[in-house]
Amino acid sequence: MNKRLRIATLGLFLAAASAGGQTVSDISLNAQLLAAARQGDLPSVQRLLAMGAAPDARNRIGKTALLMAAERGETALADAMLAAGADVQLAAVNKVTPLMAACHAGATDVVRHLLDAGAKLDATDQVDKTAMVYAAGQGHAAIVDLLLARGVPVNAAYDHQLTALMWAAGNGHAETVRLLLDRGADTAARDDRGLTAREIAMQAGQNETAALLAAAH
Repeated sequence: MNKRLRIATLGLFLAAASAGGQTVSDISLNAQLLAAARQGDLPSVQRLLAMGAAPDARNRIGKTALLMAAERGETALADAMLAAGADVQLAAVNKVTPLMAACHAGATDVVRHLLDAGAKLDATDQVDKTAMVYAAGQGHAAIVDLLLARGVPVNAAYDHQLTALMWAAGNGHAETVRLLLDRGADTAARDDRGLTAREIAMQAGQNETAALLAAAH
């Protein structure tokens, strides 16, 4: 990049910062905050927040420090961001929320703290997955149990009429299937192809969960 182009680029950067009400130092602090969160560096995150970094700063794909903490299962870091006033519902570009990220990661404590902070249970990402779909699909039984306790209906049908039981069965998560059955999951429910959870498990070659569902039928 030649000198003239570098100057022009810097001018555009400064203009954008000014238009957004941010100084260059603000942007630098926010970038440092996101870098520290990505590395799981809690002391640096706390220091940068105290210096004025924005709790809801986002990177180029829309991830906040809270979302990064959630997807890594960093409970202390997530707590620090919540205490700083981070938006518990602020999603990335793909519409994945911190709660969804924590459910996918199996971060039970983070999930609990996000729910306590008001995270929405029914939010959907860009492919219409919810927190429950992520938890059941990954086989995180403790989180599935927590979501049920917080009010998610056990037989709720999500995209393509797939239930949590279907997600767990089709991915071979026996513990989660047992939990859902204990909580009253409907083994006769069918997706939009007309398949039950047992048939989905059989089709996916998940013999253990298929057998569990056959015995429960």
